Amino acid sequence: MTIVPHRVAVLAIDQVVGLDLGTPSQVFGTARTKDLQPLYTVDACTPGGRPVRSTAGYQVLPDHGLELVEAADTVVVPGIHGGPALTDGVLDPEVAAALRAAHERGARIMSICTGAFVLAAAGLLDGRRATTHWAYAEEFRRLHPAVDLDPDVLFIDSDDVLTSAGVAAGLDLCLHVIRTDHGSEVANRSARRCVVPPWRDGGQAQYIERPVPHRAGTGTAGTREWARQRLHEPVTLHDLAEHARMSVRTFTRHFRSETGLSPAQWLLQERTDHARLLLETTDLTVDQVAHRCGFGTAAALRQQLRQRIGVAPSAYRRAFHRHP
Repeated sequence: MTIVPHRVAVLAIDQVVGLDLGTPSQVFGTARTKDLQPLYTVDACTPGGRPVRSTAGYQVLPDHGLELVEAADTVVVPGIHGGPALTDGVLDPEVAAALRAAHERGARIMSICTGAFVLAAAGLLDGRRATTHWAYAEEFRRLHPAVDLDPDVLFIDSDDVLTSAGVAAGLDLCLHVIRTDHGSEVANRSARRCVVPPWRDGGQAQYIERPVPHRAGTGTAGTREWARQRLHEPVTLHDLAEHARMSVRTFTRHFRSETGLSPAQWLLQERTDHARLLLETTDLTVDQVAHRCGFGTAAALRQQLRQRIGVAPSAYRRAFHRHP
């Protein structure tokens, strides 16, 4: 069966960040069916199809103008390191109108890093929860007080408008979109092609500069990997701390500083992600999946899936199941 690819438009404005500009084409370009049909097409555009400057010392010469935004299923706005949208919260009216029109007709709108300033200036983030690079959080709040900014996460999915944190978090957001559209198996293959982890632990909080000393040998990465091998067991906070050879209090502090999550939150996330993978790639019953992932009962698994992705296990399997 021939697949009709999802159309992605990357809208670059002046002072675009080079890495952010290339991220969507790199990540979405690796998403393919098992018979190698592309699931996305990605093209770049600028206002009027004119060249724009990048922050990497080169100009971007696009093949398209804003007409690409009019036809796209998803519009991605990369980060910027200058210009009125970043300094004054003001956006070219033509660009703002194109973004609002795309949103109104049902296109998915995404931003990477400081691209959130562009979406906010277009009025698309008012009253919404959003994120951007942690270093720009104070300025963002000053310019856009109507936005509920959370600078501690890697990305935020508000269904039709999605925002990511700084720089490499754009990779996380694009992989999340592939996972949402086509399931974990496709997203994991894309992650392997991009040589990045399919899901990073924690949020942006772990990268914010804080004057907290870190002693060699006090990390929790080894314990996290140990716990991943035991998701089917009732792993407790005491078990984790004992494996790391720390007190519970010290372990919890280090764990949160490294991942941005409490141990309990992290375990729940890992168990949910593993359950999704088993639902996609095996014929295990929902009860069996629940036990293998440490939820104990199908009811507990059902509750967690509904809270995290809004669907029941059976509905998720119907949408994404792939026979092993």
